[in-house]
Amino acid sequence: MERFLDVRVEVAAALATGRPVVALESTVLSHGLPHPIGLEAAAAMEAAVRDEGAVPAAIGLLRGRVVVGLTPDEIEELSSGVQVAKVSVRDIAPVIAAHRPGATTVAATASLARTAGIRILSTGGIGGVHRGGEDSLDVSADLHALARTPIAVVCSGAKSVLDLGRTLETLESLGVPVIGYGTHEFPAFYSVESGLPLEHRADDPREVAAILRVHAALERRQGVVVAQPPPPGTAIRLAEVDTWIREALEEAKLAGIRGKEVTPFLLESLARSSHGRTLETNLALLEANARLAARIAVEL
Repeated sequence: MERFLDVRVEVAAALATGRPVVALESTVLSHGLPHPIGLEAAAAMEAAVRDEGAVPAAIGLLRGRVVVGLTPDEIEELSSGVQVAKVSVRDIAPVIAAHRPGATTVAATASLARTAGIRILSTGGIGGVHRGGEDSLDVSADLHALARTPIAVVCSGAKSVLDLGRTLETLESLGVPVIGYGTHEFPAFYSVESGLPLEHRADDPREVAAILRVHAALERRQGVVVAQPPPPGTAIRLAEVDTWIREALEEAKLAGIRGKEVTPFLLESLARSSHGRTLETNLALLEANARLAARIAVEL
């Protein structure tokens, strides 16, 4: 593994001395946000992690290696989106072997972060069961990665364009604990409410850290989802978002968009329909989640 793994000095030193480290997903910067907004998001997330006393470790693939702790220049290279592969778990080896640049999804980031010894990851929203997934079987690898990777993922639930009910049911079936941070309801990414109740809640980073310590002591192989609603000042009513999503899904169907291209297409369509409101919410929740992840990492 050492032939293909490059853990940068600051991250390696932090891990060696027990300092808190937060892994950051890179596809949200390259495929989830338009350039150069992805760069702004990356800078805000890293600053939030550092403000709370932790070390940020953005993860991606460059020049035939896994890089844990991307530099600003490397993040810019990946966020440009030019021939940058969207890398899930299945894609890691082929993309490395081809020396292609690659941005890692939640699934791939979680897997590679645990290989490097990182215990917590921050992102915007996890993948899940796509709408109509009961027929298409289009289910994100994020869910299966969470079922076998003992890492905490701080997010704002799953992306609103997905089937949130089926996503939550699948997480339960896979044995993945979902902790609502400051809420008893599964967040709907852009929206605080989803109508989907959660069994478990924490209101302080210490409470989350206590859960994660027990989870680790019991040697559970699953990850833990920490679901934080978007900041109140930027959250959008679910009814508004659902209207835009229905329009975007019809647009995607007519355009023949399928597979892993669906989510970025829908996110771009939502940004247009909302006149940029969904983009503002996305940026705000990314920063808030990075800050919370750092606070939990410090407690751990």
